[in-house]
Amino acid sequence: MAKPGLRQAMAGLHVWVGVLAGWLLYAIFVTGGISFFRQELSQWMRPEIAAASPQDDAVVVQRALATLSQVAAGSDKWVLTLPGPRSNAVELEWENGGRHQRALLDPATGKQVVARDTLAGEFFYYFHFSLHYLPRMTGRWLVGLCAMMALVAMVSGLIVHRRLFSDFFTFRPGRANRSWLDAHNGLSVLALPFHLMIVYTGLVTLMFTYMPWGAQAVYGEQARPALASIMQVRPDTPARSGIAHPLTALPPILQQASRRWGDATVSQIVISHPGDANARVAIVRGARDRLSVAPAYLLFDGASGALLAAHDGASPAITAWGVAYGLHVGRFADPYLRFMLLLCSLAGAAMVATGMLLWVLKRQHRWPPRVLLLVERGNLACIAGLLAAVPAFLLANRLLPLDLAQRSNREIDCFFACWGIALLHAAWRKPTTAWREQVTAAALLWLALPAVNAALTSRGLYRSWLAGDWVFVACDTLFALTGAVLLLVAARLGRD
Repeated sequence: MAKPGLRQAMAGLHVWVGVLAGWLLYAIFVTGGISFFRQELSQWMRPEIAAASPQDDAVVVQRALATLSQVAAGSDKWVLTLPGPRSNAVELEWENGGRHQRALLDPATGKQVVARDTLAGEFFYYFHFSLHYLPRMTGRWLVGLCAMMALVAMVSGLIVHRRLFSDFFTFRPGRANRSWLDAHNGLSVLALPFHLMIVYTGLVTLMFTYMPWGAQAVYGEQARPALASIMQVRPDTPARSGIAHPLTALPPILQQASRRWGDATVSQIVISHPGDANARVAIVRGARDRLSVAPAYLLFDGASGALLAAHDGASPAITAWGVAYGLHVGRFADPYLRFMLLLCSLAGAAMVATGMLLWVLKRQHRWPPRVLLLVERGNLACIAGLLAAVPAFLLANRLLPLDLAQRSNREIDCFFACWGIALLHAAWRKPTTAWREQVTAAALLWLALPAVNAALTSRGLYRSWLAGDWVFVACDTLFALTGAVLLLVAARLGRD
């Protein structure tokens, strides 16, 4: 028997790597794409917080400090996260008795806002690299393995498709297997640079999880805290002196940071030992105006206001890591670019989905029917089920009682319960019927979101449009458009 050539070997590798990682990769692409708008989605999921309005940072900070001095007087560390174009509240964090506590303030009034308990858009962000219910490290290792397999699938796919450019412009509808292959090829090439970038940078962001040995060789047993001090804002601070001293005025410090960074924004203020003579104040530069997310901050004496250290840059290694991380999360991007990143992520999900469907179609007469039925129903539950689980999570945010215990966890339970129901439905119904029913159900859930939001809050689409609350307008519009597209798909499935 002749030895298979390179293209044949790569074809087999491409197929099996895609099959083994396909379901997880699809979920990662979808939830990762949503994560590009996680801050906007968090605003939509906390309708109690008023829309953002321009405020003077110095005034906002003074109001926040007044609140912290009341609610966190005994804490040894205060963290103030300032509002920006993508956030509409001041976030306060402190530790009290070993417990991490948070509060939200209205930047316009300085008053504490009691918003519904929800993980909001952060759920999709954390799910896409840790898979939520799995142990933290187990989920990250699984996601890393899938990312490596995705890179292998992309490289092997480039080798297999000799006519890559011409295949991109080829689509033959109504040709069964050939149509799915054309769709798979087109989606693969359409956002190939993005796919390679997002998978590789995703691995780089967690490189010390997957390859910790270099850091261990340099820092030994202290590798984890040493890396945290380099990659995060964790300035060295002396111990408390025990001598009470009022905190220096922060407006002059903020002005000094503005003069140093120009138009760059201050994103966070970290105060260590407030009320003590050894207090320290770190003014953290935002990542909105720069590609790298490597930490940049100014450290001041909290008693005198004197500048102690300027961390405007990082080592070449940390800068490279920060650029990779910045590319992956897209904090530098404006709304239009982030929308393009979302579309590229959804193209990646569609690429994986068409590949999984094509695998079943090509093996209909060569594999045992039970195996094919298992994969086909798994494809249905994964692809259509996730399309229904996402709006179910968002609807739970509106429908669950506001005083429900552990409410944020119950929202997440609704997400996985809907996904589980989709799996049971896929196992019960005939696949051709189940596809149409699940896509229709997903479409109705998406279409219900704007209506439910308008009925249960004062931030419906029409009122938000009149008030100029564009985050709510954009979210409700995109929800309705998603539902309309899925309805068209379901109608097409009904004709087929």
